Amino acid sequence: MYAIVDIAGQQFKVAKDQHLFVHRLQGDEGASIEFDKVLLAENEGKFSLGSALSGAKVSATIVSHVKGEKVLIFKKKRRKGYKKKNGHRQQFTKITITGITL
Repeated sequence: MYAIVDIAGQQFKVAKDQHLFVHRLQGDEGASIEFDKVLLAENEGKFSLGSALSGAKVSATIVSHVKGEKVLIFKKKRRKGYKKKNGHRQQFTKITITGITL
């Protein structure tokens, strides 16, 4: 059984006991959260989508809040001596999917 769910503006294919890194979510470590924006669900070869999923939910537990790898931004204009170097580390939340209810 799996589902496609919208989490913080991104779509993820999730299954039970799966670990995901999503954009930073509010909540403490160990807290449980529910996502009700389920777009598609598959159960034993039968697919459900659209209005058939009005009561579907995906529940998850927050494992930790982490930073992603550093992304370097380097800007240069040739022959002008212009160089800019900047970096960025995205904030992520690691979650574990605990269940899918249809």
